[in-house]
Amino acid sequence: MSEKKNGYIYYEYKEQTEKEEIIKTAFSSFFHWMSGISSVLVLIFLVIMLFFRPVTVDGPSMEPTLHDGDRLLIYSFMYTPVNGDIIVARSPDGADMPVIKRVIAKAGQRVDIDYDSGTVYVDGVPLEENYISGMTKVPVNEIKYPYTVPEGHLFVMGDYRDESRDSRHATFGCIDENTVAGKAVYRFYPFSSMTEVK
Repeated sequence: MSEKKNGYIYYEYKEQTEKEEIIKTAFSSFFHWMSGISSVLVLIFLVIMLFFRPVTVDGPSMEPTLHDGDRLLIYSFMYTPVNGDIIVARSPDGADMPVIKRVIAKAGQRVDIDYDSGTVYVDGVPLEENYISGMTKVPVNEIKYPYTVPEGHLFVMGDYRDESRDSRHATFGCIDENTVAGKAVYRFYPFSSMTEVK
């Protein structure tokens, strides 16, 4: 009777030890997994901070592509502007707030605009701009066309042409390439509109 009791106690102890080992292993695996996930998240955060910067759109000049209050990531590491890119740069008219505009032409390129047809020409070639919203108003103090973009500068415009102060205005002018902070690549807020920026 005693042996059975001792055997039963031994069996119960063994079963309890095995359960504890399973729980210990499960916790160990969980914490190891969480540690790995945390390391990956920290690495992703550092990469984002190194190569990208968050900015907020201020005003309606880039509608319908971007809206006032949109939060974007801009890519800045070794970035070189390309025609069609949406960039963030220091305002050429000395305003404190940076501007967000679309690159229309680069240094040496010739820009012309036909307001009757709402067409922009770069080096004589009409741009296909399915992203714009209206271009009927001729800006006050507009530059003379055809206009050749100066060396080291970018001719930029907002997508909402009738409500955008941009390189068409003589008092605004072209963007100095050295003041470009980066290219808008992703809208992360509002969450319902998260998308790549084009």
